[in-house]
Amino acid sequence: MAMVSIASFHKHSRPMPELKFLRTALIASLSVTLCGCAVGSDYREPIPYAASAWNAPLPHGGEPEAMSDWWEQFDDPVLNRLVATAEASSPSLVKAWANIEKARATLRSTQAGALPGLSANGAVSRGEQPMQSGSTSSVATTRSGGLDASWEIDLFGKVRRSAEAAQARIEARVDDWHDARVSLGAEVADTYVQYRACGLLAEAYERELVSMVKTERATNTLVDAGFKPPADGALARASLASTRSSLASQRGQCELLVKSLVNLTGSEEDSLRSLVDSGTGDIPQPRLLKVHSVPADALRQRPDLAAVERELAAASAEIGVARADLYPSLSLSGSLTVSATDPIPSTKSWSFGPSLSIPLFDGGKRRAAVDSARAGYTSALADYRQGVRDAVEEVERALVNLDSTAERAEQAERAEQEYRRYFLATEASWRAGRESLIVLEEARRSALSAETQRIALQRDRVEYWIALYKALGGGWEPGTPATAPGSEAISLQSINHQWGAF
Repeated sequence: MAMVSIASFHKHSRPMPELKFLRTALIASLSVTLCGCAVGSDYREPIPYAASAWNAPLPHGGEPEAMSDWWEQFDDPVLNRLVATAEASSPSLVKAWANIEKARATLRSTQAGALPGLSANGAVSRGEQPMQSGSTSSVATTRSGGLDASWEIDLFGKVRRSAEAAQARIEARVDDWHDARVSLGAEVADTYVQYRACGLLAEAYERELVSMVKTERATNTLVDAGFKPPADGALARASLASTRSSLASQRGQCELLVKSLVNLTGSEEDSLRSLVDSGTGDIPQPRLLKVHSVPADALRQRPDLAAVERELAAASAEIGVARADLYPSLSLSGSLTVSATDPIPSTKSWSFGPSLSIPLFDGGKRRAAVDSARAGYTSALADYRQGVRDAVEEVERALVNLDSTAERAEQAERAEQEYRRYFLATEASWRAGRESLIVLEEARRSALSAETQRIALQRDRVEYWIALYKALGGGWEPGTPATAPGSEAISLQSINHQWGAF
C-alpha cells in the first residue's frame, strides 16, 4: 500500500500550485460523500419458502385467537405469578438486554468513525537554560499545548455499511431478547404443568396405598386364621411395598420440579412452595389456541427467526465494508501548536492538509476479506433457510402431537372409568370369597395404570399446547421493543454503580 500526500500547507508556506489541486480534491471528495456512494449491493430480505397450508390437522377449525401473554389464557393466578417473577429476575433476560446495550454501543462507535476527531495535548517543564555566552545558566519554564484534528472521508461507504451491519445486529439482539422471554415463559409453564400432574399422580398412589394397607391387613388376618394360604400374605405384602416405592419415587419427582421452579423464578423455596400450594392442584387448562395463520405468516411471528434474518442483513452489509477497503481512502488532518519558554515570547505553528491512501499491493489480503465476507453471508443465508425449515417442523410436530393426544386422552378417560368399575366389582367379589387375591391385585394395578395414563396424557396435551404457543412465536409481533431489566434483576446501572461509570 502506498501513502500519497496530495497537499499540505502551514503558516510559513507561500501560495503553491498544489493549493488549487487541493481545493479541487476536497470539492470532489465532499461531492462523492454527499452523493451517498456506498459499494456493495443493497440488502433484500429473502422470501422464505414455506407451504401454502399446514399439512397437520388444525385444531378448532382454524379460527383466530389472540396470543399476547399467552400464559394468561390458562386462567391460573399461580402460573401468572410464576411467569412474572421469572421475568423480573431472569439472568437470561438480563444477559439478552446486556447484548442489546453492547450492540447499541457498537453502533455509536461505528457512527463516530464518520465524524472528525479532535485531541488536545499540553506539557509544562522547568529546567536550566544556558545563556548565550555559555558561562552561566538560568532556570526557565517551558509551556506547550496543541490541538490535533483528523477526519477520514467516507468515500465508498465503509462507515455507512458498518453502521447498517451494527443497526441490523441491534435489531437481532432485540429479537433475541423476545425469544428468551418466550422461551422462559414456556419453560416456567411447562414445569408448572408437570408439577401439577406430578401432584395428581402422587395423590393417586396415596389412595392406592391406603387401600393396599387395608388389603394387606385383611389378608394377614385370613392367613393367620387359616382361611388363606401364606402365599396370599406374601403377595399382599409385596404389592404394598411396590406401591410405597412408586409413591416415594413420585414424591421425589415432585421435589425435583420444585427445585426447577426455584431456579427459573429465583424465588425462595419456602415462599414458592406456599405459592404453588395455594392453587387448586389441578392441571391448568388453556383457552384452546385456534391456529389460523398459514406457514409463511407464522414464520413472521417467530423472534428467533427474525434474529437470524437480521444477522443475514448484517452479513450482507459487511460485504460492502470489505469491498470499500479495496478503494482509496481520503483523510483530512491538521494541527495547531503553541509553545513558550520564559522569557522568550511564545511561538505558534499550524498545518492542515489531506492525505490519500491508495492500496497497491497487500498480497491479496483485502480480496480475501471480501471472499470471507461473502462466505459469511452464504453461511448466514443457510442458517436462515434452516431456521425456516425448523420453524415449520416445530409447528407441524406440535399440531400432530395435539391431534393424536386429543383422541388418546378421550379413550384413556373411558378406560379409567371402566377399569375402576372392574376393580370395585372384583374387590366386592374378593371380600365375599369368590375371587382370589391375585385377581384383585391385577384389577387394582389395571385401575391404577389407567388413572396414571389419563393424568399423563392430560399433562402431555397441555405441554403440546405450550409447545405450539412457542412454535408460533408466543404472541410476539415484529417491532415490539424490549424492556429493560427491573430493579429485582442485575441491571447495568447497578454494575456501573459498583465498578464506576466513566
